[in-house]
Amino acid sequence: MKVTSAEFITSAVKRSGFPEELLPEVAFAGKSNVGKSSLINTLVNRKNLVRTSSSPGRTQMLNFFRINNQVNFVDFPGYGFAKVPLKVRAQWKPMVESYLKHRTTLQLVIILLDIRRVPSSDDSSLIRWLESFNIPFLIVLTKTDKLSQNKCSAQQKIIQDFLLLKREEVICFSAVTKKGRQEILKRIMSVI
Repeated sequence: MKVTSAEFITSAVKRSGFPEELLPEVAFAGKSNVGKSSLINTLVNRKNLVRTSSSPGRTQMLNFFRINNQVNFVDFPGYGFAKVPLKVRAQWKPMVESYLKHRTTLQLVIILLDIRRVPSSDDSSLIRWLESFNIPFLIVLTKTDKLSQNKCSAQQKIIQDFLLLKREEVICFSAVTKKGRQEILKRIMSVI
């Protein structure tokens, strides 16, 4: 997939604010500061399509982006620790669940995990929840440039075993080196 156009469409909290269901969609989920914005920017080969931040919790709504007039990318708020009021965080779960349950154009959820960390109960819960609703997902292990290749391989195996995943359900990625970019784009193309 060669990305020739990428544009922000809208941000929304409720289904009434979501764009029309015209194109297939790929959603990006993961803990706060795991690298969702960096992954999307790397995939579309743009530095600032999606705003990145070092402080957790900057994404507070579902953000929709149109790619090549072919697919929409949907950036979810991060779960886990975030520097936002509890009232705001309390709205995230129903917002995300409503999207996941009712969005007929959703083709794939890309779940980002920091390769240096053991997956949390939130990560496991999301995966099991998606499985229970038969929603296809792909695990992307981020920040692989922070580890040696041997350590990356070992961590990948630990995470796969911990989450009971097959090898083809996991891709290693680095926003710095762009490792895994083409593989992720191929996977996206295969579902849309």
